[in-house]
Amino acid sequence: MDKRTQYAVFGLGRFGGSLVSELHSYGVEVLAVDVDPDRVEEYLSIATHAVQGNTTEENVLKSIGIRNFDYVIVSFGDNLQQSILTTLLLKEMGVKNVWVKAQNDYHHRVLEKIGADRIIHPERDMARRIAHHITSDKILDFIELSDEFSIVEVIASKKVANQSLVELDTRAQFGCTIVAIKTKDQIKVSPSANERIQADDVLVVIGHNRDIERFEKEGV
Repeated sequence: MDKRTQYAVFGLGRFGGSLVSELHSYGVEVLAVDVDPDRVEEYLSIATHAVQGNTTEENVLKSIGIRNFDYVIVSFGDNLQQSILTTLLLKEMGVKNVWVKAQNDYHHRVLEKIGADRIIHPERDMARRIAHHITSDKILDFIELSDEFSIVEVIASKKVANQSLVELDTRAQFGCTIVAIKTKDQIKVSPSANERIQADDVLVVIGHNRDIERFEKEGV
């Protein structure tokens, strides 16, 4: 029997608290940690365990058995020192996946240097997703993979209706790839080259941002 993946969230502000609630809704084990007893009290009935403690102290991390956790998400408010010291301790203690919420580019650069495995900018990322939504009537969703590459969901127009993927040939024409097609009834992952697109299908496209933008404007 495989060991269940265990998650810990440090910092129970808006982002961290929401993350605990979402993880709980997926039925996974999640430890919630904050230095504020009132916040800990708030999540006692939601998290698998909720603990009050200062995560910049190594003995606190050892006492909660943090090495046993597969993912630790560090989400402090404006306390950059707490975020940085906690991340450094977690990596020194051998935690494999440390994801950290960054406040700004300076914070991001420091987190990179001390070994954070993934750096999250929730406000910036959400702003970009909203911008993509409101500037295009074709894009339904947008996930940034890096500064240059993304995955988007694009509505197929009548312009491409009844064309097969091989006829559309997005890779040659635009440099991006359709990795899935969502219809009203199902989602087809890794569709065959002969799969035909219908108007209002949702195309899941991966590629360089400039190529996706060109495909969205010219291809569909």
